[in-house]
Amino acid sequence: MIPILKKELTSFFSSPIGYLVVTLYLLVNGLFLWVFEGDFNILHAGFADLNSYFFLAPWIFIFLIPAITMRSFSDEINTGTIEILKTKPITNWQIILGKYLGALLLVIIAIIPTLIYAYSIYQLGNPIGNVAIGTTLGSFIGLLFLASAYTAIGIFSSTLSKNQIVSFLVAVFTSFFLYYGFEALASYNLLGNLDYTVQNLGMSAHFNSIGKGVIDTRDLIYFFSVTILFLFLTNFKIENAK
Repeated sequence: MIPILKKELTSFFSSPIGYLVVTLYLLVNGLFLWVFEGDFNILHAGFADLNSYFFLAPWIFIFLIPAITMRSFSDEINTGTIEILKTKPITNWQIILGKYLGALLLVIIAIIPTLIYAYSIYQLGNPIGNVAIGTTLGSFIGLLFLASAYTAIGIFSSTLSKNQIVSFLVAVFTSFFLYYGFEALASYNLLGNLDYTVQNLGMSAHFNSIGKGVIDTRDLIYFFSVTILFLFLTNFKIENAK
């Protein structure tokens, strides 16, 4: 697994992909949160919190993480190197986890610099330090779990086609539906008492729950389940790849 992980990280940073992902994530967030006029601008909000950041980040990741993962297996399948990998003295799970962790580490590297936002908010509080530290910390933790699930979805989607663009679009659609789709369905109030249950099938409800600063085991189990489900689906596809 470690050699695959190192290979993935090396491939990210030996090409513009890694630098582009980190730069793009920081640039888009920075512009919306600190430069552009609008509802997301923290300086014009009148209160010190990072709600705008934690609203924007999941939507940015819906497009950014599939861009990272779209070549993970589609490239291997297209070039035929997946068959070579399968003959090596490593298991399918080691290949999958190596690629998964490589992509997830790149996402974490992109998130780390945004911790300075928390320090900035801390300093902007009136008085200094008048911020909800629990909700901020919880939201960062929730963002990591969300990124983990998105990455697993992206890795699985990359096994579905030799075409990287197709893999990208499948990952975007699946991530979008699992994040917002159930919440959108519940908003129509079509199922009465079941609407709350439908809403809780989506990642948005669990991400927002963790963001309240209370780490509920139900939310953690949900994200672990989604991540493991898509990794198992990836393994199934790899085992049956021709």
